[in-house]
Amino acid sequence: MIFGMYRTEVEKRIKKLRQEIGRLREAYHTENAPGITDDVYESLARELKSLLQAYPEFEDGNAPENRVAGKPLDKFTKVKHQTRMLSLNDVFSYEELYDWEKRIKKLFPPSPTPPASPYQGRRMVPPDKGENKGVQGEGRGEVNYFCEVKFDGLAVSLIYENGKFVRGATRGDGFIGEDITENLKMIESIPLALNPRPTSPLSGGGVGKNFPPDKGGPRGVLEVRGEALMAKKMLEKINRENAKEGSQLFANTRNVAAGSLRQLDPELVKERRLDFVAYDLYFPPDKGGLRGVETHSQKHQMLRELGFKVEKLEAKCKNLEEAIVFIKKFEKIRPDFPYGTDGIVISVDDLKLQEVLGVVGKAPRYMAAFKYPAEKATTTVKDILVNVGRTGVLTPLAVFEPTMVAGSLVSKATLHNMDQIERLGLKIGDTVVIEKAGDVIPKVVEVLTRMRTGKEKKFKMPQNCPTCGGNIEKRELPEQKSVAFYCSNPKCPAKDERYLEHFVSVFEIYELGPKILRRFKDEGLITDAADLFTLTKNDFVYLERLPRRKSQTFLRGFGEKSAENIIEEIKNKKKITLSKFLWALGILHVGEETARDLATHFGTLEKLISSARTTLAELDSIENIGPAVLKSVSDFFHDKNNLNFIKKLEKNGVVIEKAERAKAGKFTGLSFVLTGTLATMSREIAKERILALGGKVVGSVSKNTSYVIAGAEAGRSGSLGAESSGRTPESPQARMSSKLKNAEKLGVKILDEKNFLNMLG
Repeated sequence: MIFGMYRTEVEKRIKKLRQEIGRLREAYHTENAPGITDDVYESLARELKSLLQAYPEFEDGNAPENRVAGKPLDKFTKVKHQTRMLSLNDVFSYEELYDWEKRIKKLFPPSPTPPASPYQGRRMVPPDKGENKGVQGEGRGEVNYFCEVKFDGLAVSLIYENGKFVRGATRGDGFIGEDITENLKMIESIPLALNPRPTSPLSGGGVGKNFPPDKGGPRGVLEVRGEALMAKKMLEKINRENAKEGSQLFANTRNVAAGSLRQLDPELVKERRLDFVAYDLYFPPDKGGLRGVETHSQKHQMLRELGFKVEKLEAKCKNLEEAIVFIKKFEKIRPDFPYGTDGIVISVDDLKLQEVLGVVGKAPRYMAAFKYPAEKATTTVKDILVNVGRTGVLTPLAVFEPTMVAGSLVSKATLHNMDQIERLGLKIGDTVVIEKAGDVIPKVVEVLTRMRTGKEKKFKMPQNCPTCGGNIEKRELPEQKSVAFYCSNPKCPAKDERYLEHFVSVFEIYELGPKILRRFKDEGLITDAADLFTLTKNDFVYLERLPRRKSQTFLRGFGEKSAENIIEEIKNKKKITLSKFLWALGILHVGEETARDLATHFGTLEKLISSARTTLAELDSIENIGPAVLKSVSDFFHDKNNLNFIKKLEKNGVVIEKAERAKAGKFTGLSFVLTGTLATMSREIAKERILALGGKVVGSVSKNTSYVIAGAEAGRSGSLGAESSGRTPESPQARMSSKLKNAEKLGVKILDEKNFLNMLG
């Protein structure tokens, strides 16, 4: 067991955690929810990570924790980043840091000059040939790292053209951000013109080559990324002044900085004296890239030469041990550090190695963010409210007596489901321990039952929906062996509102934010998502002429150009892949990964509908399609309302592209499960090799699995999770990967790495 749960409970917990992580990301990116830091979901993500370490069969590369979710807010003009702004994978212990190093070393190239990608120039060395196992060159010795402070501010991108600052934007969802140029101009540490005369030794081989001085400034387009933030002393000053005037007190520097930059009045930014610290820069590859710059630490030097503020507390480390020394030293001075910070960023210093390692999901492989230990506090639960999600599922929300935890004021936290409430024995009025892993939103970790007075009340799930008053029904989830509570009203406004937001998100119609959608619904311009594709400019003119009601959510008027942009974006997004279309439909239990499996198998929507409405044999034969998904898909396509909705979408111009079937190869018809660590290649590369030969890679072992590929450490899977959860060591057989256990139980053939390589040829 882990965290006091059995395996079936673990599976259920993982799914609920993923749902909540997605919701929190949505709150962060679309609602700018107060009290939310850069990694608002970290306390939940940490628990999820520990569970997945112990039960890797539940890993899902397309799960919410592996992607950046959300849409930018609507107050400012949206801009597309030249290159994606990534997030970082977090580690919370030195053991996890060593595991990270171990993983990336397996991808190192065989020569000092790395190939253009991890798939080129790599000679596989069989594991039975000598000491140097794995990719040749893997045992190259120590790696040089670069350590820098991870600031708790707002990530922004700055664009310079010919040495002049022309645009600044928020991170947004990594692809699309908000233009806050005028506000950023008020930050004195952001240079409006770059230094045309770099003077350090790097200028001859770096800055000078990249940006030759010409008429007072560097030429071309340059992107600088960094953190907009506020000093702790400035926050104290503002709060002292506000206290005298009886005004609002601010909880932490990050919220003030983010809130200030999202005000329409740039003078407020100037008044609050925000700061900016740069940490990276990019120069277009078509302009030669960053010539003469070989390391990330040299980028920092270049930023200083160009006139940017760069944190002095940094370190070039010859190995990971030196990086850990820096982490420990900074931890001692962290309380007195002038800015809010939640950890240290460790990077592979060599830029060529960074290119080889690349990016997986939302994060670069070559970087990791070390987060300092969690902080705990006690508070009382004033109430437990209920939120309604897109599928109608009810999620309890604990309302706390506000308390300070890790520098921020905490007043509420999601309780996920009734199972967690019952597991904790939580009651309204209880004194609880809340914890913040990595300076983020807390979770309830313990109920102090000895503090009870007898006045505490047991929480009961309401019999009626708190939004629409509809009946609440319990639904058995066979695969999770659990019960969930749902609003039964198909026309529940909360469900409808969440679904519309989900639909436009999948269709990537970024111009349509929650406030605009709500306004369209309120004024009767749309009845469902299909009506979005019939909107015209006249509809926006109509909105402009309507008197604003008191109950109506504030929404700025549409200019002619804005209206044209929205109409044009909707028009351009009418064509969509089958997998995304199925995901956008919001079928219960059908997420992005399941939608992809369905699309790949059937190829067309017509074939899927036919199978779902007649015989379920073909649908049931698809790997990873369990009873709950099977029933949900069947029920969805038997509902005439859903079929009419699809017809309406097609009538309004939505084109669903056919999905390409997997290419035939010698692995066609075979399914593989990967477990443990492979010596000769990463699991990502192994998966690509299998897919290229026509095979399938699935996450869990079933009777339909052809082979289980067992790498090193498959026999002690989850050891780190056991340590972090406080479990006692088990017998060697008990420590065997659950995937191997299931394979032996079901009689599935297990291959070691040598035999797998032979199969690959």
